[in-house]
Amino acid sequence: MSGTSAEILVVDDEVEITELISLYLEREGYAVHSTDRGDEAIRIAESIFPDLIILDVSLGEPDGIEVCRTLRGGPCAHVPILFLSCKSEDADIVHGLSEGGDDYITKPFSPSQLVARVKAHIRRRRMREKLPEPTPMSLVFGDLAIDLQRLEVKLAGDVIPLSVKEFELLTVLARQPDRVFPLDELYRLVWHTDSIGDTRTLMVHISNLRKKIEADPSNPAFIQTVRGFGYRFNYNR
Repeated sequence: MSGTSAEILVVDDEVEITELISLYLEREGYAVHSTDRGDEAIRIAESIFPDLIILDVSLGEPDGIEVCRTLRGGPCAHVPILFLSCKSEDADIVHGLSEGGDDYITKPFSPSQLVARVKAHIRRRRMREKLPEPTPMSLVFGDLAIDLQRLEVKLAGDVIPLSVKEFELLTVLARQPDRVFPLDELYRLVWHTDSIGDTRTLMVHISNLRKKIEADPSNPAFIQTVRGFGYRFNYNR
């Protein structure tokens, strides 16, 4: 996919950071829009429907988390959001991803790594848009039903709201029950880029997914951890 066909919104209150990111993305042919305000970011996003949003967590009011929450409840619900922050604690990562973020990069960051993540997210979105209408089908495991046509998950008949990445993770695992997926491979299959040794994003999404589909997230029946290797989907219930 050529970068010239994609628009990216960069939201950061540090001018130097915004200019650096814009420089590298424009070199790749992307059209870059930028702002340092959360309310303006919402207005721009809902006006141009960007292919991806790079969003700083530590904005003024509204902050990045609130901006993400607002966008996820509107017409930009499925636009990939990559959080950018100087915060590296697990709690901050969990908070950002649980509110709808797709990925997370901490400052200071490698511009080439940022560009690689951007390319992967946009490529993945384009691939989804080009796919033909899927054949009606579903995966059913006891009370858990994954509708691959409606992109919907139900547990005991109730619809479970999942983020795009949570749905993709569940689908990748459930298509091959009992297969153990190493962390790096699972990250690559869902994010379409290497994890570069940081698998926290993946683990946070797994944790959020368990909270939504497991009766006891601390003792999961569906998504099990294979210590020292990765995760597998268990269907022997």
